[in-house]
Amino acid sequence: MSRYILGSRKLFLVVICLCCAWAVRAQSVTVAASIDSMQILIGEQAKIKLEASFDANQKAVFPLFNDTIIKGVEVVEVAKPDTQYLNDKQRLLVTQEYTITSFDSALYYLPPLEVMVDNKSYKSKPLALKVYSMPVDTLHPEQFFGQKTIMEAPFAWEDWAAVIWLSILAIPLLVLVIFLIIRFNDNKPIIKKIKVEPKLPPHQQALKEIERIKSEKVWQKGRAKEYYTELTDTIRTYIKDRFGFNALEMTSSEIIDKLLEIKDKEAIDDLKTLFQTADLVKFAKHDPLMNENDMNLVTAIDFIDQTKVEEPVNQKPEPTEITIEEKRSKRAKILLGIGIVVLSAAIVAILIYVGMEIYDLCF
Repeated sequence: MSRYILGSRKLFLVVICLCCAWAVRAQSVTVAASIDSMQILIGEQAKIKLEASFDANQKAVFPLFNDTIIKGVEVVEVAKPDTQYLNDKQRLLVTQEYTITSFDSALYYLPPLEVMVDNKSYKSKPLALKVYSMPVDTLHPEQFFGQKTIMEAPFAWEDWAAVIWLSILAIPLLVLVIFLIIRFNDNKPIIKKIKVEPKLPPHQQALKEIERIKSEKVWQKGRAKEYYTELTDTIRTYIKDRFGFNALEMTSSEIIDKLLEIKDKEAIDDLKTLFQTADLVKFAKHDPLMNENDMNLVTAIDFIDQTKVEEPVNQKPEPTEITIEEKRSKRAKILLGIGIVVLSAAIVAILIYVGMEIYDLCF
């Protein structure tokens, strides 16, 4: 008998443990719903928060609403679920928010929201929502106003500033494009007028060059050959311009012989000595003395003074103007074409922008 009683007690304990385990398992999923405002005006919004807690290895499916929860209560937005881990990631707490509104005044009964966990249904408690209409004072209808007429926006210069300035800018650009097109199609040569200053008389040019040679004093730097070369070239150029024969291509003796035919012997004898000294320096490496260099410089100046042709005092040569015709190069035409394309593109862009701005401002 005692054995029977003891076995019955053990069986009873096992049954109680199984029931407790089942109860704990049943309590492992919790679903709760709340609303942030139970009273709203027509058109206002409220948020329903639906929370579900379950084991991490379970899967839950929250309710989906297309447009309404019940008739008269519309779903505006369904937020993204917020998931949190609990108890060292053994549990999950998932929160889902629904934004709702209503446009009919009434007291709405919101049924329990159903969450499916591992294909098993768990429901929250029901909720209530009271929607109020706007209070209307029907005793004073004069306070209400009818539909307003369409009002035109006032004119403001600031709105049209960009259009006006860009339109003004487009005018000179258009004129410039027309000018470039005319120049591009015009094959006439380019005419340039250049003023040429009158050439100095031969004796003035020669004396100016001798003054330069004198100021440089190259003979004092041991460059006697360079000194005599520049001095004799200056004299030869003067003789060519003054007497009309090419002394630059003649030897010293040939120049002297030619001059003896047209000038007195005394002036030419000194010039002959200068040419002989220059030839010795250039071809025989002769090293003249310092006073000899100065004397030859004076000889050159005296020869020019004795043979120069004086111009009338009142007769001053005037600058001459030379007209030069140049054909337009291929490069110039390419540059003109590029300028036309760039400016045309800028004008088109300005016109499109101005047109769009006018359309926006007027319509």
